Amino acid sequence: MTTATKKIGEGRLLPVTSRLEKLPWWALLIALAAVLIVFSILTSPVYQDAFNFIKEGIVTTIRVTVIAYGLSLIGGLIVGLGRVSKNVVFYNLATFYVEIVRGIPMLVIILYGAFVVVPLSLELINGLGNLMVRLVPLAGFGRALQQIDIQQVDMSGRAIAGLAMGYAAFEAEVFRAGIQSIEKGQMEAARSLGMNYIQAMRYVILPQALRRVLPPLGNDLIAMLKDSSLISVLAVRDITQLGKLYRARSFRSFEAYNTMAFLYLSMTLSLSMLVKFLERKMGHER
Repeated sequence: MTTATKKIGEGRLLPVTSRLEKLPWWALLIALAAVLIVFSILTSPVYQDAFNFIKEGIVTTIRVTVIAYGLSLIGGLIVGLGRVSKNVVFYNLATFYVEIVRGIPMLVIILYGAFVVVPLSLELINGLGNLMVRLVPLAGFGRALQQIDIQQVDMSGRAIAGLAMGYAAFEAEVFRAGIQSIEKGQMEAARSLGMNYIQAMRYVILPQALRRVLPPLGNDLIAMLKDSSLISVLAVRDITQLGKLYRARSFRSFEAYNTMAFLYLSMTLSLSMLVKFLERKMGHER
């Protein structure tokens, strides 16, 4: 074979090879696995039974994740502001919270929040109600606080409290990094215009920082969706709990866990695509 022939052959083969190398084979494998599971759910009575039983936990999983994530954003923003505060007390309290919570496994935090923080918080609320009853103008509101009982808070609410408490520490670090990424001159310019610290943070620093931290916040939402499976230890009827119940009832581990994995993967991949879309959109806007 001559050199020219070799070059022609290489010219014909290399483009095809390069295209094959660039194909997202991992995505194709995931799609193939998803197609097989969907096909099984549509055709197999066993998979249909597993899916119909477990799918009832989707609403619980999404509800717990969304509420806990919203609370963690609020708590994380407050703690994150404390992490960049020049107030010694506020800074040290925020740092103490972040370091403690980030050093404890999420499962332990959920259990601690459910069986320690929530009952203790209700005792404090009842104590506050007792004090208000003694004040005639606030007696009615105080009696309402006195009547709040631990039995009124179900395990779903306790799970939300535990998840929110755990992820607030992670969101605090995200907000801290976003705030510190803004040039110091921005704060100085805002203060020179007559704004106080709170106004400068609200109107100048935070709007810019929020745009920068949206991608990691989206990733944390995906992480929380997956970590929400841990609330099954509280017997909350989410996807994981119902999957375990179905396996215990039918002794079909393969179908139960395949269905669970498919449901979680579908939701996480959908959120991942949404986060990437937001990243690209925000990248174009900059």
